[in-house]
Amino acid sequence: MAVALLALAAPAHADGLVDNVNGYTLEGKGTVQRFTGLLIDRQGKVARLLTGREKRPTVALDYKLDAGGKTLLPGLIDAHGHVMQLGLQALSLDLSDTKSLAEAQEKLRRWAAERPNLRWITGGGWNQEQWSLGRMPTAADLDAAVPDRPVWLMRVDGHAGLANTAALQRAGITAKTPQPVGGRIALAAGKPTGLFVDAATDLVARVVPPPQPRDYDLAFARAQEMLLAGGITAVADMGTSVADWNVIRRAGDAGRLSVRIMSYAAGIEPMIAIAGTAPTPWLYDGRLKMAGVKLFADGALGSRGAWLKADYADAPRERGLQLLDDAKLRNLMSRAAMDGFQVAVHAIGDAANAQVLGAIDELAETYKGDRRWRIEHAQIVDPADLPRFGRNGIVASMQPVHATSDRLMAEARLGPARLGGAYAWRTMLDNKVPLAFGSDFPVERPDAFAGLAAAVSREDANGQPAGGWRPDQKLRFTEALAAFTTGAAYAGFAEDRIGSLTAGHFADFILIDRDPFEATPAAIRGTQVIETWIGGKRNVLRKQ
Repeated sequence: MAVALLALAAPAHADGLVDNVNGYTLEGKGTVQRFTGLLIDRQGKVARLLTGREKRPTVALDYKLDAGGKTLLPGLIDAHGHVMQLGLQALSLDLSDTKSLAEAQEKLRRWAAERPNLRWITGGGWNQEQWSLGRMPTAADLDAAVPDRPVWLMRVDGHAGLANTAALQRAGITAKTPQPVGGRIALAAGKPTGLFVDAATDLVARVVPPPQPRDYDLAFARAQEMLLAGGITAVADMGTSVADWNVIRRAGDAGRLSVRIMSYAAGIEPMIAIAGTAPTPWLYDGRLKMAGVKLFADGALGSRGAWLKADYADAPRERGLQLLDDAKLRNLMSRAAMDGFQVAVHAIGDAANAQVLGAIDELAETYKGDRRWRIEHAQIVDPADLPRFGRNGIVASMQPVHATSDRLMAEARLGPARLGGAYAWRTMLDNKVPLAFGSDFPVERPDAFAGLAAAVSREDANGQPAGGWRPDQKLRFTEALAAFTTGAAYAGFAEDRIGSLTAGHFADFILIDRDPFEATPAAIRGTQVIETWIGGKRNVLRKQ
């Protein structure tokens, strides 16, 4: 793209102009507004949108960018991600691209050989479904690659971990180790296999040497780089620990915080430790705020930790894990709500979703007003429970790519007959439920365009299944874009500042290489981000 950026003398009230764009933004009611120029004030906010017929400013500008007719969209917002985990995974062993156990073992073997001084080998991203393994991996599988050092690898969903024999020994795990509440130690012939699900992962994780502050800083820098390159200008960080918050604050103090982060604490204790008695104000020129707390009702579908109303179709007598009983869930939600914190609850299985809906029904009688209770994932819902999402101002925070990634596994876990309320985006909108989309990175790549393509097609990157999986739940492109912009902003009480290019909102936007309103789903998926701007400042430039 031919780009001319002219630095001119700056008068007292000078501003900037990004001109010659094919611009789109969404208004509050979801209608599309077109424009050809974007005028930015010196506070990094939108001053005015210009159409093709309007005269451009005649006074001197700080800068003027001729975008050469490229498409401009509001900055994309990932409504559910894990910022530090994204960066740490990028710096550790990543098995997300492996297609078989043998390939994963070879990658693990090479990684360990190239790093002889590491005391522990850590990483994640493995997925036994992607390996077509037909079973869960074991410590023996890891021992075949690295027998002499502890190895601890998290599953792609973050809800299960795999340890080799050396790691089991270091953690003191034996056949006599009791099963923890809210978790499961997998056993075979009465002995631990090396697989730990949900709360059981803490039994090993607690003995793994933690990253050093410098490692955390590098990981955060890498995460920001990946997000900005994908056109993501804001995220809801689901599960911020005290250590995570300190890393982000260090970046903010040093002027290195670019992406806007809506933080949800990893439980009540870190929420209180970080924010005290109320959500924090926006810090660092609107870059960071702790808005609420993240709680867990169940685990994940891939490790059979999602809590179901009936047995798993592929594992009779198993129904997953209820992580909090009804009383404790309500108590934790109430503790956050009484101080004005927003509550976000992870619920994947139909039993977990029903439990959270019931808790909200009860608590909404006490905590009035605009609470925007968030249900994260809402993947497998009993069709009878879908209308309940339309009550009490609930926000459905969902991830479109999960549907295309999980469809075969979901059918195996539940059987097709029990998927009437699965990944039900269209039904949510029809029931007037506010919809916020994300990726759940690093479970999936932080790629909003892949999410947009999945939302409108219900097809994966290979175009499968043709016509879409459960196609009645497809969205129109405008609806999907709203879920990644205005809807995601609304879900975090940030619609007054981000999500749309409305006058007075921050000038967070992206320039891309095609017009997604005119593109096929496959073309949408292949969209390349050329530039990412946050607060009227360019962050990423890629010359095509």
